[in-house]
Amino acid sequence: MSQPAPSAPTDTVAQMIPQSMAVLTRPSPSTFELYERRGGMMQAGIYVLLAALVSGVIAGIFAPLHDLNLFSQFFSRLISIPVQFAIFVAAVYLIGKYLFKGTGTPSEVAYTFALFFVPLSILGTIIGIVPILGWLVGLVISIAMVFFGFLAVQSSMNLRDQTQAAVTLVLSGVAYWIVGAIVLSILL
Repeated sequence: MSQPAPSAPTDTVAQMIPQSMAVLTRPSPSTFELYERRGGMMQAGIYVLLAALVSGVIAGIFAPLHDLNLFSQFFSRLISIPVQFAIFVAAVYLIGKYLFKGTGTPSEVAYTFALFFVPLSILGTIIGIVPILGWLVGLVISIAMVFFGFLAVQSSMNLRDQTQAAVTLVLSGVAYWIVGAIVLSILL
């Protein structure tokens, strides 16, 4: 049976919010598959920029309570969140494609990852306001990101072998830390 021709990405942020809720409440590669072609790089980028803006505003508002500079908190989030997302998504795509012959596209990877990354990063910022909970929430959100990332790699790169998906995710994490540290040290 042939698949229908993919249509041009048209989903908006308003449509992405329920899609995010779907992947968060029904986590599986098949749930991600439902949405991976509904949007592209532009939609993922806008959604991630929205998360950066929300996170920046929240961090900026609460910065004085933590003896931090309002503007540095705002602008560092506004810059670092999209840059970090782009680095990680690029690493997933390149490693999945060239190491394991994954057949996903950069747009599918970006859109799929944005669906869980945005709500989890906003949630982490909101709950992270409370100093005692900050580190614990960061750990829980990190574990959730790994879990959803594992599912998203399988879906967006069409890697059905769980070992290949896991290795892609781990190597992407290593690449993210190395490249991210270099790029963010230049930008910030």
